[in-house]
Amino acid sequence: MESVILVACQLPSQSDDHFESSLEELEDLTKTAGGQVAAVVTQKRQKIDSATYIGSGKLQELDALEKELAAGTVIFNGELSPSQQGRLGALLNAKVLDRTQLILDIFAMRARSREGKLQVELAQLQYLLPRLSGMGESLSRLGGGIGTRGPGETKLESDRRYIRSRMKDIRSQLKTVVAHRKRYRDHRQTNNQCQVVIVGYTNAGKSTLFNQLTAAGTYAENQLFATLDPLTRKMALPSGFMVLLSDTVGFIQELPTQLVAAFRSTLEEVSGAQLILHVLDASDPDLMVHEKTVRHLLSELGADDLPMLMIYNKKDLLQTPFIVPKGSLLVSAKDTADRDRILAEIQTQIEAQMVAYHALLPADEGKLLNELKRNTILKRQEYDEASQAYEVGGFVFPDTPIAARLTRDPSSMNKES
Repeated sequence: MESVILVACQLPSQSDDHFESSLEELEDLTKTAGGQVAAVVTQKRQKIDSATYIGSGKLQELDALEKELAAGTVIFNGELSPSQQGRLGALLNAKVLDRTQLILDIFAMRARSREGKLQVELAQLQYLLPRLSGMGESLSRLGGGIGTRGPGETKLESDRRYIRSRMKDIRSQLKTVVAHRKRYRDHRQTNNQCQVVIVGYTNAGKSTLFNQLTAAGTYAENQLFATLDPLTRKMALPSGFMVLLSDTVGFIQELPTQLVAAFRSTLEEVSGAQLILHVLDASDPDLMVHEKTVRHLLSELGADDLPMLMIYNKKDLLQTPFIVPKGSLLVSAKDTADRDRILAEIQTQIEAQMVAYHALLPADEGKLLNELKRNTILKRQEYDEASQAYEVGGFVFPDTPIAARLTRDPSSMNKES
């Protein structure tokens, strides 16, 4: 494994607990990327040094430590500016990375689908472009004016031109993918398919829960960003009502803006959901910070006002009593009994968005009865010998064809609210 030194700067605005938590998260990210933490260098400062991120004395200490440990990589717990990265790269023998690059690297490692790979590449190129060192935009005016004559295009300018061209190409390909994804969403809305989306902080147990609820067998490990590409599977509620359940990429503090922009099309799945399952790690000491981070990102996506069920996961790892907020669940995603509790609560939450119906179906309306089982939450089904009809009752989304049919056909049905 690659030997890594971590560097972090604590500012007055950061509490000791938050600083330690951020540092532990950086260690976990490093391990996920395949690195081994050899040492951690920290410093308290009033503000980040504009030239080298840390002070000159601490930089000398870091240089000596890097030579002593023969570390190949130094990772800073923050985003370095292009000038900071250039100076640090010149002063240190090791490879210099920041938190954003580390996360981008993990995303590149985890991406499996064509869309995921394109999104990661676009984010990496957006990050790389301003960090190409050289004469800047003056090189873009080759062929006219003082200072532009000479041997022709430099390697720097050709690199920049290639990156811009590649970014344009990726955006064009992603437009096609986004349009394709939108057609899927429109198709689901046309067919009135109910969608539930799992969101949460990275490593909260979303994929384990997804596997329990859908038996999908997706990759689930105790790692940050174990899931990158979104998955959607059918899930049956206790009544038999089928919904679509989507797993999404985990959120994290200070998620690089390039990634939020690149993965916006993927995360747009959230905005079309009837219910959001917000999964949190109840055993994590930074639970409140993680919840705040997820809510902030949901707000950026315009999905903060959607119905939400809070699921506090990993109750088996709790060392102290945990008070569950009203309307939330404390579960272990691996527990079958908890799985049934979650499904029952999801059904209750969806019922709250529906209207009640009551109808009499003639005995020969078997096809319609099956449609009610698939597209409504059927709570009651009894056969009446006297009238030779099925008496059915349950809940249905009001703006659906089946709801309109229940209202429109009083000869065979009657609907009550």
